[in-house]
Amino acid sequence: MHDITMRSSNGGSQGSRNSVSTSASDPREKVKDCCRKLVAFMCTQVGVGGLIVGYAVVGMFGFKYIESARDRPEILRVEQLTNETASLLWDLILVVNVIDRTAWRARANETLVRFQHGIVNASKAGYDGRTDELWSYSAALMFSCSIFTMIGYGNMVPRTAGGKAATVVYAVFGIPLYVLYFRNMGKVLAQTFRWGYTWIYRCSMEDRKAKHDLGAASRVIVPSTACLWVLAAYVAGGTIMFAEWENWSYLDSSYFCVTSLCKIGIGDFVPGASILDARSQTKLVINFVYLLLGMGLIAMCYDLMREDVNVRVRKLKSDIGLCFEDIRLRAVECYQRRNSFDY
Repeated sequence: MHDITMRSSNGGSQGSRNSVSTSASDPREKVKDCCRKLVAFMCTQVGVGGLIVGYAVVGMFGFKYIESARDRPEILRVEQLTNETASLLWDLILVVNVIDRTAWRARANETLVRFQHGIVNASKAGYDGRTDELWSYSAALMFSCSIFTMIGYGNMVPRTAGGKAATVVYAVFGIPLYVLYFRNMGKVLAQTFRWGYTWIYRCSMEDRKAKHDLGAASRVIVPSTACLWVLAAYVAGGTIMFAEWENWSYLDSSYFCVTSLCKIGIGDFVPGASILDARSQTKLVINFVYLLLGMGLIAMCYDLMREDVNVRVRKLKSDIGLCFEDIRLRAVECYQRRNSFDY
């Protein structure tokens, strides 16, 4: 009986080893395990940050390829129309006597009206006055960022059917990813800022006994004013940077920073949109980094200010309760005094 039990136990252990070794050597199990680890990593703060940057890079290459492959015949039509109009006006001077101003103006107005109609038709076809290469890599990166951050500057729009369809798909998958980045980055920056503020607060305390009584268990609440100062400093840094780069006034530069970080995206001011050279492309990349970091700071301030507001609301609730309790006790005392005077 003992031998049978030993054999059965040995057989069971050997079977379990075989099943473990089989599952370990199975390539499908390895792929599933790698996928689980990859998904777990992507849900971390570092993974979400890398995922949002990678998603922006994919959009950059995708929109660059889709929109750059499109020919722009409207630019050629506008050039031809401009040359024809100039030629007609020159011939008009030779044909019509200049002294007869009425006839010359009538013919010239006719020519200019035809030119205006041609420009309007070209604008409807996508002509925007810019003849240089619009869809550079940095411009496509900025366009991708404006989609999933929901800013939508509007200075660059897809003209092809493929580009419009890609924009819809890109926004559908990119916006939830950005929301995940917004939440995770806010938590990371909030924890870091809270730790730094707590360290500075405790180091600045002059009374060591008070510092000891504070203890490690008590939690320092970051005030809302500190968050507002951080945001103000970040906007001020962006204001100075873009004002120096773009020759904007400080009001225009701060207007651009606030509208971009608040995701309004009016689009009347966009860095690097005036001249398409190497420096302007670098400005677009730095603007991309500025926006992503700024969105993280806004999420951080939202998290910290929410905690501060919750503490203040609980304190206000407690104070209101104590106030009503004090009013009730005073009313009871007043009632008792009145009854004692009656007797």
